[in-house]
Amino acid sequence: MAPDDTPAAPDRERPRTAAPRSPLRSALSTQGVPVLGALLVVAAVAVLTVDMFGTPRNINFLVLSIAAIAMIALPMTLIVITGEIDLSVASTLALTSATLGVLWEAGTPLETAIPVALLLGLALGALNGFLTTVCGLPSLAVTIGTMALYRGLAYVLLGDRAVASYPQDWVSGVRQPFLGIQGLPWIAVAIGALALLFAVLLHATAFGRSLYDIGSNAEAARFTGVPVKWTKFWLFTLSGAVASGAGVLWTLQYGTSRADTAMGLELQVVAAVLLGGVSIFGGVGSILGVVSGVLMLGVIRNALQLFGIGSDVLQVVTGAILIASVVTPNIVARVRSRRSPAAPTGAVPGDRPHNGEKS
Repeated sequence: MAPDDTPAAPDRERPRTAAPRSPLRSALSTQGVPVLGALLVVAAVAVLTVDMFGTPRNINFLVLSIAAIAMIALPMTLIVITGEIDLSVASTLALTSATLGVLWEAGTPLETAIPVALLLGLALGALNGFLTTVCGLPSLAVTIGTMALYRGLAYVLLGDRAVASYPQDWVSGVRQPFLGIQGLPWIAVAIGALALLFAVLLHATAFGRSLYDIGSNAEAARFTGVPVKWTKFWLFTLSGAVASGAGVLWTLQYGTSRADTAMGLELQVVAAVLLGGVSIFGGVGSILGVVSGVLMLGVIRNALQLFGIGSDVLQVVTGAILIASVVTPNIVARVRSRRSPAAPTGAVPGDRPHNGEKS
């Protein structure tokens, strides 16, 4: 910054600051609306072409099948916007479920076991945050390592056996319809409220705007006073806590704890986040787009299951969607850059949009 005695530049030379955008415009300024439109088209095609797709029973099954993915995708969105990633979420879910099973077998009431399991997830996320921010290690390498570590600990606790003696009222309660509406389990309403909370956090607070700044240019964000390391640390901690909550939900939803629970779920989460318009390079994304991406991925997989497609093919489809979600935005950006006129004088090549806005 210039010293205090440096003459101020004339008004005509001062850069103009863009007017702040409203939270609603910020939430709708990214790929959220196109992804929502694509979701409506895909859902309409599925209803018209796939037998039994639109029945309340199948809709209920669809919602429950993506509940854990939707929960984990919310904090993952914030992490990816800052330019980081967490691949340990499925293993955190599994270790939480295994811990819950061991505690329940030991005679611990679920009212006590569940908070303990949630605290474990908080600690697992904090470890990811510590290794990434304090130790300065790449989050990709860190979370690949903890992905294997946490899954291994789950096998240490349970081995190949399963715990399936949970109280029936807890198990059936997770699947209960909201206000008696068939096809709308209460957990869907709870996750919807959680998504709204994350949307407000990301699009209507200074903290949320700082995440876009970090993803666009972490060094510049640091110079403007954003605590980059602490922000990322708490995001990883939040991710672990939410993944742990998803582990509790998964355990009660299926009534069992196993060490191999949610194998490959991290791939579906990342695919849904990128499909929802979040840039893998950071700085761009919205909760609306991610929720739409989760639902679209769920609709596609559910429709294929109703067609009798096996799980192996579904894994291939998920991987193809993940690749397309990364490649397509880059192709579109290259095409736009070739068609657009030359950058004006003073523009810096490679400048990235802030607050989720597209250039």
